[in-house]
Amino acid sequence: MIAALLSVIVLFTPQSGVPDSPPGTDKVVHCLLFALLTTTGRYARLPVAGLAAGLVGYAAVSEVLQWLITALGRGGDVLDALVDVAGIGVGLLVFRLLPVGRERGRE
Repeated sequence: MIAALLSVIVLFTPQSGVPDSPPGTDKVVHCLLFALLTTTGRYARLPVAGLAAGLVGYAAVSEVLQWLITALGRGGDVLDALVDVAGIGVGLLVFRLLPVGRERGRE
């Protein structure tokens, strides 16, 4: 629940509230955010296929909404969505490497 709320804050904060950072930092944030969503989703025992499909959809919809909601002052970015998908893969890998993930993988 907290990870999902964090994602909404990060993805939908108006541009004026987003700190200036070195180039590429936003991509790292996108990747880590979706890795966190995936890892916590797997910890909650959500099925891999449904979780991954839902998060890919969320990545796409969030970028479209950033583009459509002009009040945010942000633009949708296909590269951000691709980095989100990479973050899903990272999250699945991290979960498998965690002791709890290895135990649940045997079920």
